[in-house]
Amino acid sequence: MASSSYSSSPCAACKFLRRKCMPDCIFAPYFPPEEPQKFANVHKIFGASNVSKLLNEVQPHQREDAVNSLAYEAEARIKDPVYGCVGAISVLQRQVIRLQKELDATNADLIRYTCNEMPTLQDGMRRIGEGSTLAHHSPTAAYYYPSPWSNDPCGDAGFHTGG
Repeated sequence: MASSSYSSSPCAACKFLRRKCMPDCIFAPYFPPEEPQKFANVHKIFGASNVSKLLNEVQPHQREDAVNSLAYEAEARIKDPVYGCVGAISVLQRQVIRLQKELDATNADLIRYTCNEMPTLQDGMRRIGEGSTLAHHSPTAAYYYPSPWSNDPCGDAGFHTGG
């Protein structure tokens, strides 16, 4: 919880409302004098009276979260008067959907690449044996393990031969 020094400077709410900040001010813990724009935005959108009523109805341990939510919504409403934070959430959801589609397409490309490049058992033995130092030590060392994002990407159970 943010604290305010009552004696030296009034909280941002009382300063904005041009009134004396009392020691029991409901706004003081949540609208410190260093953040005057926070209260100005909340006041512009919700009004001081409504915020005061809301804070008095909310449990003390939930007040800071309530003020943070009000401040976020007020700032979003000032930026986008029609949709507020719902507009921002909507933009982010569309971005997540677009990125998920891009990720799915990339995973499909990787699976397709893996299936097209995966040698058959005999071809794989020939290819591995043609220049691999591993093949010189173990001529039957052809390993294939399916990709971690798919149980069986190419219809093979995955092969591995060797010791």
